[in-house]
Amino acid sequence: MPATHTDDDLSRTSRGGVAIVGIGTTAQGELPGRTANDIAVEAFRLALDDARIFKDDIDGLITCKSYGGHGVDTQIGAMVGLNPHFSATLEYGTCNFSLHLAAMAVLTGMATTVALMYGTNQRTQRRQFSTAADSTGDLEASYGFVNIAGPAALAFRRYQYLYGATERQLGVVAVTQRRHARLNPLAIFRQPLSMEDYLESPYIVRPLRRPDLCMISDGGACLIVTGRARAASFSSPVYLLGAAQRTGLRHLENPDHLLRPWMRGMAAEMFARSGVTAADVDVLFVQDPTSVYVLQALEDYGFCGLGEAASFVEGGRIELGGALPVNTNGGQLSESYMWGWLHLCEAVRQLRGECGERQVEDAEIALYCSYMGYRKAAASLLSRAVP
Repeated sequence: MPATHTDDDLSRTSRGGVAIVGIGTTAQGELPGRTANDIAVEAFRLALDDARIFKDDIDGLITCKSYGGHGVDTQIGAMVGLNPHFSATLEYGTCNFSLHLAAMAVLTGMATTVALMYGTNQRTQRRQFSTAADSTGDLEASYGFVNIAGPAALAFRRYQYLYGATERQLGVVAVTQRRHARLNPLAIFRQPLSMEDYLESPYIVRPLRRPDLCMISDGGACLIVTGRARAASFSSPVYLLGAAQRTGLRHLENPDHLLRPWMRGMAAEMFARSGVTAADVDVLFVQDPTSVYVLQALEDYGFCGLGEAASFVEGGRIELGGALPVNTNGGQLSESYMWGWLHLCEAVRQLRGECGERQVEDAEIALYCSYMGYRKAAASLLSRAVP
């Protein structure tokens, strides 16, 4: 029988056992003349300033490899002059996976204060993402699946067949996130996007239109994570209330794999360990290379039933001021494509009350959900209060 990891001692140790105490985000868009590592180092400096600590306080380093082979811990460590006790590089971090690794390092005593870094210059380097969408390689590439748009389009077609969702309902996601992005100075796409504009946009992979897909962009982000005892000395710590991961490594062998049925049960376990429910979440963040992922996450994490997400997003429910604001930064569809790192930074800012016009009133708990295509998923529950 698979382990459920609900041991009381583990829950008491991990619930609020670590906190994010510093964040740094660079400008986004086009950053010509700069390497991915340079951009990551700038984000690190900004995060140190935000946390009001020095680099010598860092004894853990986790980096995320960007396109072109940049972002390796041995490269970054040398650039910033660190000899951390613990270091690692994730091939695909999406920040959630990096945050979970940092939490494990802190909770096991391998490090006390960990910097998580990511930088990319994929836009100015004209990275085309014209490689197979998954490690099945030639099997998928031979059918034109050289980008996440192909599988996501098939996923939404399957969803439409099963539940009758419409393209207009899918468009609510992109239109809503653009409204949020217009309040975010960091966002790249800030021009208005109406539903009429959305429906008139050209298809990229039918039924997905251009606003349903993220852009390629440069940028950097960094988070600093430490243990609960030390976090108390920082001005605005945000605590990791719960975390969970699932995999679908069998990929095409998994039934209905584009709808990720292998995730079922993950959210219930995470909420049980954290001591909260989906109804307690004040703001939701979904890593969104496509708008389809937002609909899937709403169902995967229990905010609505199977087949109900398309109607759930209507009527302003996921907008600022709605019952469940989603991607208040504009998401990857409108803010920037950063493998979800900016979602976690926005979650921290929301819980600190630093988001100005796009601030969610009295936000206390945020959930960030991320995916690695159709093979991995991860989630982090964050709280502004000490559990």
